[in-house]
Amino acid sequence: MEKKAALFDLDGVVFDTEPQYTVFWRQQCREFHPEHPGLEQEIKGQTLVQIYDTWFSGPLTASRELITQRLNDYERQMAYDYVAGFPDFIARLRADGVLTAVVTSSNMVKMQAVYASHPEFQSLFDAILTSEDFVASKPDPDCYLRAAGRLGVAPGHCVVFEDSFNGLRSGRAAGMRVVGLATTNTADAILSYSDEVIPNYINYGLFGK
Repeated sequence: MEKKAALFDLDGVVFDTEPQYTVFWRQQCREFHPEHPGLEQEIKGQTLVQIYDTWFSGPLTASRELITQRLNDYERQMAYDYVAGFPDFIARLRADGVLTAVVTSSNMVKMQAVYASHPEFQSLFDAILTSEDFVASKPDPDCYLRAAGRLGVAPGHCVVFEDSFNGLRSGRAAGMRVVGLATTNTADAILSYSDEVIPNYINYGLFGK
């Protein structure tokens, strides 16, 4: 079936930012959960809401405001480097008439930092959906289905690019082809959740062709 739209998660898929988030969350976890070493690895790919609901509830609920402020400050000074090969890949997609969208759980505060770092960013995509655009977080398929609807493309004509387990599950649940990026988790770990796995976009053909 012809593929008409490419839908991209943001962190670990468009930008190679996951190592920086690991540093941030290692600091928070050591401060608030010293009894659970390695927690920053367990929460990879989870939304902020999911992290808060699981690890910062009850007595730690009051810490959320502080962590959110720290995260906002951190994201403003992060380096937003594209995953290797992405700029060339997205240019080829658009030249080939493929619609493109970002589908991220990041909020608009974060996206303003992205736009400041990359003034060209918004011109690369036909749509950008953030956490403000959907209710249910990944692995729920709602975000990808909304993106397909905004582009006017049937789910079966979409390809999702994801790196996290929840994101990969979301793309699958939406009935879309799923390409896994082995940037956050190992290729072996995400293989069963993906139709194909790539390390980056270097020499990657249009939808594997």
